[in-house]
Amino acid sequence: MKFLQAYDKFLNWLEVIKNKSSKTVEQYDRHLKYFKKYLENLIESKQLKVKNIDDFQVENIDLDLSEWFRTYLYKKSKNNISIKTANAYMITLRSFLKYLEKIWVKTLSPTSIDLIKQEPRRVEFLTTEELDKLFNAPDLSTIAWVRDLAIMECIYSTWLRISELTSLNVKDINLENKEFAVRWKWRKIRVVYLTDKSANLIKDYLDKRKDTYSPLFIRHNFNKDNISLLYDDSLRLTRFYITSSIKKYALKVWILKDISAHTLRHSFATTLLNAWADLRSIQEMLWHSSIVTTQVYTHVTNPKLKEIHKKFMK
Repeated sequence: MKFLQAYDKFLNWLEVIKNKSSKTVEQYDRHLKYFKKYLENLIESKQLKVKNIDDFQVENIDLDLSEWFRTYLYKKSKNNISIKTANAYMITLRSFLKYLEKIWVKTLSPTSIDLIKQEPRRVEFLTTEELDKLFNAPDLSTIAWVRDLAIMECIYSTWLRISELTSLNVKDINLENKEFAVRWKWRKIRVVYLTDKSANLIKDYLDKRKDTYSPLFIRHNFNKDNISLLYDDSLRLTRFYITSSIKKYALKVWILKDISAHTLRHSFATTLLNAWADLRSIQEMLWHSSIVTTQVYTHVTNPKLKEIHKKFMK
């Protein structure tokens, strides 16, 4: 089977049969485009005996070709790519080969491709004291600062991913019941819960707004003379803006950790662990498909384990 034909079939299979999210399909597409570029370079340099990429057959993918691709990734990267990023490209190639195996196309076995061993994942989180300092950073004298505090409390108390937060609309939130549903991993829906504090902050923010725009959180640095030209998505906050704002507030109160919006999600998990919530419950609340993913947070329990040991093992 021709590579380009298999490429198109694979992406279609991911979207239609596997029901993968558009972002997941985009990532696979981006990785395979890079693999295609790599093949084209080999063809141009006469290292592959075909005239052009249209003639390349997937049956000709072998272990040497896949390993050269890994080397190509490192050589062509302007900045040294991480092991995690290199592995992501190889995982895509492995998934492509699994698909070919599934449709009975003889090519390199996906099990032949090994991933580079990497250090166990560590997460950055804020202590209770640091969280208090961060949430006291905005002085609430402007609507934008009221909004920023509501955003930080919302992420921390609902364990939302930043992409989920930026897509929220006013109509999505039930402030009376303090809960709302979010779309997760394409078509899956989950319910998350607001604390009294985060619900009150969102209410305060919405009460200060004098507009009818749909997004729950909007930017307020627009020219009011041009308000008739504005529309929902032009006012919706971006991932970059929210992360930059949180970093700014952290630096204001001398929190020097390299934090992002996702740090508040990590802090939510570690807060629960410190309060002795069980790992299975945290897994459910974070919507981790595997308990192994959740176990990365257990590093925070180590001091408590020492306290227990000292208490009972004298």
